[in-house]
Amino acid sequence: MTRQRFSVDTNILIYSIDQDAGPRHEQARALMDALADADCVLMLQSLGEFFHAVTRKAKMPADEAAALVDDWVALFPVAAADGRTLRDAIGLKQAHGFGFWDAMLVEAARVAGVTRFLTEDMQDGRRVGAMRLENPFKADFALGLD
Repeated sequence: MTRQRFSVDTNILIYSIDQDAGPRHEQARALMDALADADCVLMLQSLGEFFHAVTRKAKMPADEAAALVDDWVALFPVAAADGRTLRDAIGLKQAHGFGFWDAMLVEAARVAGVTRFLTEDMQDGRRVGAMRLENPFKADFALGLD
């Protein structure tokens, strides 16, 4: 079996702390717990977007959000985009119709060796090179870590 490397979109991180998100909150919490024992890398962009979103929407005080980001950085490797990623993300946007920031996230994850990028917002089942975009909230989703 091919080695799986995971990453998650910002929305998964937000749902993991948002008790108002209903079933998605519990699903995202369980997912993040499971990924702590898997090969999972977080994108610097997702962590920054998380902090911005939860503090802007008053879902969490800034000091608590910063502490949670620190915890995730200690728990998961973090990958960031660079100039080459930017260039390739622009190409991805133009060739495949991604929004710019989604293209940056997808390209940074691809460069980091991610094979399964978990997101609610992008086209489920779409492939970008060896990476597959998957919606973890779909009824037939399976993490497959067993």
